[in-house]
Amino acid sequence: MGARVGVALATALIVLTGCGAGGTSSGAADVAAPAQVPGGVAENGEPGGVPGGAAKEDRPAAEQTARQLVRSATVELVAADVGGTVTRLKDLVALRGGYSSQENATPTRASVTLRVPGEQLDGVLRSVGELDGAEVVRREVRTEDVTEQVVDVEARLANQRASVDRVRALLERASSTSEITDIEEELTGRLAELESLQRRHDVLKGQVAMATLTVTVGERPGEPAPPEPDDQDFLGAFTGGWRALVDGVGLLLVVVGAVLPFALVLGLPGAAAYLWWRRRKTALTGVSLPK
Repeated sequence: MGARVGVALATALIVLTGCGAGGTSSGAADVAAPAQVPGGVAENGEPGGVPGGAAKEDRPAAEQTARQLVRSATVELVAADVGGTVTRLKDLVALRGGYSSQENATPTRASVTLRVPGEQLDGVLRSVGELDGAEVVRREVRTEDVTEQVVDVEARLANQRASVDRVRALLERASSTSEITDIEEELTGRLAELESLQRRHDVLKGQVAMATLTVTVGERPGEPAPPEPDDQDFLGAFTGGWRALVDGVGLLLVVVGAVLPFALVLGLPGAAAYLWWRRRKTALTGVSLPK
């Protein structure tokens, strides 16, 4: 009896050592073939021993899965009312199950990032092009097929879950402290890998489910001013000349107004001195010199 227990423990340690040495790369090898149950159906629900089941397994996994597409679009608009256009955009997306994830705006320019259900992107783009008061100046749509990535991650997730279950089963059968410590360490590492794969899977599925629409709205340029009429007739020429005369007289009056204070201050004493000098000269001229 004691010999049988020792053999069982040795076998469990050998299995554990093989699991730990394989790490993440051994995940695919950890999964055993689905067990067959009576009736030709495997435990995982797939038909076993049926010709149709074998044909299905021969096809690539990517062909058995619906295409997983990550879609995104960029649209540039011009509008007279930038803020009002952005508000209508967010309302339009909300009606189709989307939301605004980021927004930057100034009085003359705005940029908004919208998340839209992938199957609704084409309809949203048509509605954006029909917005009142807005005009599309540029539109770009991008599509990336991530089907193989999703299939790969899902397969690795299934393998990693099976690996974690086996390590947990070993932990339940462990009988010594050293065995429990080693198995718990291995289990922690495999759980961390499982969480990492799950996050990657969630990111991919989220990108497929919700497309990204980036819309930039700029202010529409103002209408150019109409050219002035070419007045080349007599009335136009007379009006232009009269305006020039009025402007010239006005300028002359401004100059006179600026000079008049100086003339009053300096001119009156100067005129008085000049008159006195003339009278004195006349008086000296009328006096005859002695012979």
